[in-house]
Parts: sequence; structure tokens; C-alpha cells
Amino acid sequence: MLRSNYCGEVNLKQLGQEVNLSGWVNTWRDHGGVIFIDLRDRTGVVQLVFNPTTNKEVHAVAQSVRDEYVLNIKGIVEHRPEGTVNKNLSTGEIEIKVSSIEILNPSKALPFQIRDDINVAEEVRLQYRYLDLRRPKMFKNFNMRHKVSFLVRDYLDKQGFLEVETPILFKTTPEGARDYLVPSRVNPGEFYALPQSPQMLKQTLMISGFDKYFQIAKCFRDEDLRADRQPEFTQIDIEMSYISEEDIITLTEGLVSYVFKNALGRDIGAPFTRLTYEAAMDQYGTDKPDLRFALPLVNITEIAKNAEYKIFASIAAAGGIIKGLNAKKCGTFSRMEIDNLIEFVKTIGAKGMSWFKVENGKLESNLSKFFSEEIKTEMMKAFKAEEGDLILIIADKPAGANQALDHLRRHLGEKLSLIDKDKFVFEWVLEFPLFGWNEEEKRFDAMHHPFTSPKPEDMQYFDKEPGKMKARAYDLVLNGTELGGGSIRIHTRKIQEMMFKAIGITDEQAKDRFGFLLDAFEFGTPPHGGIAFGLDRLLMLMLKEGSLRDVIAFPKTQKAQCPLSGAPSFAEEKQLRDLHIKVVELPKKEDKNTEQV
Repeated sequence: MLRSNYCGEVNLKQLGQEVNLSGWVNTWRDHGGVIFIDLRDRTGVVQLVFNPTTNKEVHAVAQSVRDEYVLNIKGIVEHRPEGTVNKNLSTGEIEIKVSSIEILNPSKALPFQIRDDINVAEEVRLQYRYLDLRRPKMFKNFNMRHKVSFLVRDYLDKQGFLEVETPILFKTTPEGARDYLVPSRVNPGEFYALPQSPQMLKQTLMISGFDKYFQIAKCFRDEDLRADRQPEFTQIDIEMSYISEEDIITLTEGLVSYVFKNALGRDIGAPFTRLTYEAAMDQYGTDKPDLRFALPLVNITEIAKNAEYKIFASIAAAGGIIKGLNAKKCGTFSRMEIDNLIEFVKTIGAKGMSWFKVENGKLESNLSKFFSEEIKTEMMKAFKAEEGDLILIIADKPAGANQALDHLRRHLGEKLSLIDKDKFVFEWVLEFPLFGWNEEEKRFDAMHHPFTSPKPEDMQYFDKEPGKMKARAYDLVLNGTELGGGSIRIHTRKIQEMMFKAIGITDEQAKDRFGFLLDAFEFGTPPHGGIAFGLDRLLMLMLKEGSLRDVIAFPKTQKAQCPLSGAPSFAEEKQLRDLHIKVVELPKKEDKNTEQV
């Protein structure tokens, strides 16, 4: 080894001993001829001292180094002089009096400094990701990722689970996003699909008798990206046989509690709060509410539809809702502040927003004349309004009103500093609808996925009223972010075929896409269910990062590109010939929108 110790681990225990260290130059300082270098590796920094009166040759080499040069040094561990101790560093009481130095590799001038408080475009950070990952914060993130992955495996192993890897090259499955396709050279014209999840294969493992399976699985989805999405991501995938929803919930709460306790030293208060889907949408306008703060929504359709305000009356008559929230003690907001809130909800899709202030015990607004005193009194009771409160109301179709109010609620939570950023608040959302209506295609889609089991008591609605059916599904939410979800699965061919039929999949399509699973259901399939939650999202929230890209070593941009490597890139003509793919129109070099067949 080129080193006897890591930089951040040298302390008073090595006092008087010779150490051999390797790392990068973090900082270089010349104090009147004596040179100080902070040498850095993944464990931290240690101060090196080069005195010209001690060793001129070593001092001369030290004079030539600059930031991010790679060095190997030997020296004696000494006390720092009185008054120079740095209590903020684990190595702050010692320094290394260097006796020999070797430059292992120099460095060019840096595009940005290797420190945590940099202010540089993310595109540049990703282009030079190897430099970005040298920052202490990034190493801390990936050290946590390693630790959490280890704890997940440790906990599930103790619960009797078996880790099984499933293929990356598989078959297209309906998971709600486009597949990434991989052409097969030996089967011309045919394609593999990168898995959006191991869904069918983990169910197959249940049929095979692997009654407790897990995998930290790579998944791929070709969808529009945002801060908490990546085209390739990692999920903690779990499946069990002969279980109920309670078994999955209990296991998951135990796993998450174990991870948080051992990785962060935090008790997270299991069992978690439970909400039905209906209650979550009613009270918060979303199926993933942030419960770190209150600010619930209130539906006043039955009260406000009777006002003389025509907009409310017409929206209610058309099946819409009139709904809002009480921003406590915000009656002091200026008209400009209120107008800014109105513009905010318009960016979410709302057509507008009404408002009332509580002044002298009454609701006051530019709309007051359209509301009788009786209606205003009922509205105040519904919102539990008090002097100085601000009532904000949106009238729209249920989906539009809920979406706008969900965003407004979160926006006010930030603006009014209602959110305790140090809290981790989990909840379960249960009893989802089995189907969601696809307005564009005028048909039902599976709300979760088509392998989700309906509640037995709802089977009567399958043929004529599928919209009434509830799923045996559950989502785990943390601080307003969906961490993962799962369900009890369908385990009989008859019900699975009914499910496919309900969402418009023909018998021929079902046989082509899922034939092996349907056949397997006829060979003694046990009841089973599971859950999958995002490892990347979990880490992003644990570390309080704003983007998945800070917990994935080599992430993609929002355009699904890798600035480091240049992926995706064009294939050579020979590769395309081997794969029986022809480029219809050769693009310019910078154009990546080539149509290939």
C-alpha cells in the first residue's frame, strides 16, 4: 500500500509516529516561507507542514504543487502549535512534519473548486462528475447510500428473505411509462425491454415457492424527467406469499424504522398514520399529502353553490367542487400578495381563485355582495375561521381544484414557515380505486398496475360498474413524496383475465404479453403481495437533498443525457447493420432526434 493511514483518521494516537499518506491537495498556503498543505482523501483532511530549514528539497517540491495534485508523503505526526488547534476537524490537534514527498499526478486548472459551497451550474457539475464526487458532501451521500443498502439487506435477511436477481433484458410490460427497447442481433426485428420493475418475475418467484423474496433492483422508465425522477433508478423490491396487507405494512414499518435508527439515529414513530385515498384527496387534494403541517382543505360546495355568485353556481351545477383552505392569521396579506397567490394557482391550471378576509367577525371581500350573511356565517364555521384569517377558495372540476389547492397548500406551508424541515413524517394511503378513468381514450386504466387485486366485496362491480371498485393497494408517503407502493396481487387466471379485459387488453394481447404468467397461475399459485419503494428517493429525503441526481453516482439530466460520457450517442453503421436497423434520415451531428427503424 502507498499509505499507512487515511488522512482523516490521523490523530493524537499516532503522535511521534511516521505515517505514509496519499491524497489530493485540498488547499495550499505559503506563510512566510513555511508551506502548509491540507491533504484530502475520502475520510477528511490533514495538515502537512513543509519547512525550508528542515528539508530544502522537500520544500521545493511542495512549492510547485497546486490544488488537486495527487501526492504521496511521509512524515512525523506532531502537536499543532498552541493557538492553532482546529476543533472543527478530527485531525485538528495534529499536523504532519513532512520528510518526503512524491507528486503522483499533477492537475490542470479546475472548472470549479472542490468544496461543498460551490455555486456552479449542474450541467457543469455533471460534465466533470469525477470532480464533483470528490466533494465531502457527495462522499457523505454515497457513504449513506452504501449504509442504507447494507441495512436493508441485513434487516430482510434476518426476516428470512432471499435476495434473487431478475433479468435486465426482458419483455415489455405495462407500467405506465414507455419502455427502453434493446434490439436483438440474433433475433432480427425483435426487441428486449429493460424492466420498468421486476413485477411479473417476482410474482413468478412466488409461484416457484420463493415465499420471501427481495431485490435491490435496477429499473428503467422512458418518461419525462424532473428532480425526483431518473430514466434508470433503484428500488427496494419485496414480495411475500400467504400474507395480507397488514403483513406488508408491518414488515415495511419495521424495515424503515431499522434503517432510520441505524443510519441516522432517528426514531420515526411507527406505526405510521393511515389515510384512505378518499380522505387524503378530500383533506389535502392529493394522494401523497405532506403531514408535517396542518392547513387542511374544506369542501364548501353545498354551502357556496347557493350564493348569487354565478361562477360558483355554474361550476357546482356542472359537477365541479368549491373548495378552499384557511390561511390562519394571513388577513394582513396585501392585495399584491393575494394577487401573487392567484397567479401562482393559475400556473398550476386554475382559472382563478376567490378570497375572503375575516374582519370584525365577518367575511369581507370584493365578492361579499354576492353572498348572504347566512352563507358567509356557514362558510366561517366550515373553515373554523377567526379574526385575521384569510380564506382562499377555488371552484373547478374535482381534479383541477384538488391539484391547484394541493400546490397552494404546499406553497403556503413554505411561505409561512409551517414545515419543520427536521421532521420525517410517514403515512400510509390505503383503499385506492382499482381503476382510473382515461378521459382521452374513454376507457379505464389500472390505477396502480393490472396485477393489483380488487377487494373481494367489490367483485360484483367488475362487469358493469368498475369505477366503484377498490384495490387492495397501499402507498408509503414521506414528507409529501411518494416513497413507494404495493398491493396484494391477483393470483388466479380468471380474475387476471377479467382485469385485462376491463382495461382494454384483448385476449390475444394478454396471451402475447403475459402468456407465461397466465399459464403459471394454473399450476397452484399461492396468494401473494408485496411492495417496492425507491432507494434513490429514500436517500434524497433522508439527506434532505433537492434532487435525485445528488444521490446517484452518474445521473442523467432532465433531457435524459449524460454530460460526462455524452450518452446517448449515435451508433456506428456496422453496429446498425448487425442489429438490422436502418437510419431513415442521417441527422446533423448535434441533432439527436433521428428516426430509426
